[in-house]
Amino acid sequence: MSPIPSGPTTRADADVASDLLSSPHLASGIKKATFRLMPMLIILYFVAFLDRTNVGFAEAALEVDRGITAGAYALGAGIFFIGYALFEIPSNLLLDKFGARFWLARIAITWGIVAAAFAFVNGEPMFIILRFLLGVTEAGLFPGVIMFLSQWFPNKRRVQMFALFYLAQPFSQMLGAPLSGGLISFGDQFTPWAGWQVMFFVEGALAVLAGIAAFSFLVDSPQKAKFLDDDEKRALKEVMAHEDAVKEQDGPRGIGAALISGKVWYFTTIYFCLQIAVYGTTFYLPQQVSSLIGESVGWQVGLVSAIPWACGLFACYYVGKHATTLRRRRTWGALFFLITGLAILVSAWAGANGQGLLGIVAITVAVAAFLSTGPITWSFPTSFLTGAAAAAGIGLINSLGNLGGFVAPIMRTAVNESIPTDSGAWGVVSLGVFAFLGAILMWATRFFSAKADALLGPERASGD
Repeated sequence: MSPIPSGPTTRADADVASDLLSSPHLASGIKKATFRLMPMLIILYFVAFLDRTNVGFAEAALEVDRGITAGAYALGAGIFFIGYALFEIPSNLLLDKFGARFWLARIAITWGIVAAAFAFVNGEPMFIILRFLLGVTEAGLFPGVIMFLSQWFPNKRRVQMFALFYLAQPFSQMLGAPLSGGLISFGDQFTPWAGWQVMFFVEGALAVLAGIAAFSFLVDSPQKAKFLDDDEKRALKEVMAHEDAVKEQDGPRGIGAALISGKVWYFTTIYFCLQIAVYGTTFYLPQQVSSLIGESVGWQVGLVSAIPWACGLFACYYVGKHATTLRRRRTWGALFFLITGLAILVSAWAGANGQGLLGIVAITVAVAAFLSTGPITWSFPTSFLTGAAAAAGIGLINSLGNLGGFVAPIMRTAVNESIPTDSGAWGVVSLGVFAFLGAILMWATRFFSAKADALLGPERASGD
């Protein structure tokens, strides 16, 4: 991919952007928008991440109660991403047409209904079909929010907003892990149903409630926001319009151009590598922790599983707040990919050698690193995509990138079957390879750029 040279208007564009970004009305508008929009978006992704990963807590019980084998579980865990990928771009285009308020609410309500239906799974076919439908109904949530935030917040502040949104992941696991484990324990002890049935039904119902709330709290654009005054609306409109104009100078225009853009496919590959690490770790985290501490999946495993996500929460927030220059985004992104790979390898060694504490520490480092990488990764495509191209391009990156979630459990299972060990260490090692590839690709982004990068300001302004 060849470098994109800076045009003659780059310095003028940067100066205009600097003036717009220094507006006190913009600062107050961003502050209000953050407090109004971000909590609702975090709640939506919190429940989404909880519903797509809580299957890890039911794996053993589903095998005993419903005869779902390890192979069927791996297929079901991964096939979610096939449905997700097939409907991601259409869903994002419909969000662009109908608006985020209506479409994100619709997504949450329909996926919540499907998630609750897992309480009635009666065998492998139903389990696999519901996992596929869960992906279909959730498709468009994550890229829709990414596109929504890129329309509300300027690039200088966007990684911080992405990081706040990403906090839903550690929150969902830090609070969701003990919640899922607790619901299983409660259901087994105090209800006539199996604990895993109670878990699926309750957590699916939470998604339905979140969707209803989203319809009331979200606002499609700054111009429709009653919580902003006229000066704040104008400041947000001007800075976003200026960024969009600069993006159009060298970014793809239209849906077709975005789908064949080399840069879009480049960041799709980076995101695929990231998702291999994320879901390869997340889907099996309860079982890995159970093995490391010698306890069956339940309340104690849920509490220990929350530790990596609690640490990841602080790391993600710190990185998002300070990744305000292009140099930091490139350097930190590559570094966190590298740390993710190394930590995954250490966790594999610790599991194979009975080093429980070291294994927990390594998993914690891996989670903190890949959570910090996500918001940085999304800052690159949103710096050159706008309009319909953004809907298609962001949808493509997320849909195909998330196929890493399909590949990861199947690859991990296949490697473990090919090279069997008591700890399954080689399956874990296979995940780290993709993190190293992601580090190389992120480092190589220094060889190309977008004109909108100049809108971040000079590197020396932030001490870089």
